[in-house]
Amino acid sequence: MIAQGLRDGTPARRPVECGDLPFLIKRDGTWMYRGSPIGRKELVCLFASVLKREACGTYFLETPAERGRIEVEDVPFVAVELCWSGIGHEQVLSFRTNVDEIIAAGPEHPIRVAHDLLTCEPTPYVRVRNGAGHYPVEARIGRAVYYELVALAEPGMVHGRRMLGVWSSGTFFPLGELPPGEG
Repeated sequence: MIAQGLRDGTPARRPVECGDLPFLIKRDGTWMYRGSPIGRKELVCLFASVLKREACGTYFLETPAERGRIEVEDVPFVAVELCWSGIGHEQVLSFRTNVDEIIAAGPEHPIRVAHDLLTCEPTPYVRVRNGAGHYPVEARIGRAVYYELVALAEPGMVHGRRMLGVWSSGTFFPLGELPPGEG
């Protein structure tokens, strides 16, 4: 692979590969280093700012000088707060993550709901930013925030199916299918 050159024609510097780094991001959003939680939020926010996701789905911390693979139990961030303005199609839903990043749901930051294969329990996510390939960097929407979304939900049609969902930035995001006769 040839490094993309800078404007003056000099080759771009590639980060040094450091292999696996002793970081783990737990499902609840806790960042761990060598088995201990990172207690300084400013440090977590700094690491979060250099978090990347590769085309194969793995996560890396990458600076201009170095990069290393890290382990993530589910997704790296948790949406811990919801603010909204407007109503119906004009509504805008904004999430604050555990690293204080504000994400306005919409076409660039869609909401999706995955269901556990065994329990069918829903797990909602919002896209924080794109990854290098098909897999984005996402925040899991915390339970209390999800209940707020459900309280804002209204019926809508998606691919001919009656769904309960929310509007944000002109886009309807389904949260779940409505039972026959409801909505």
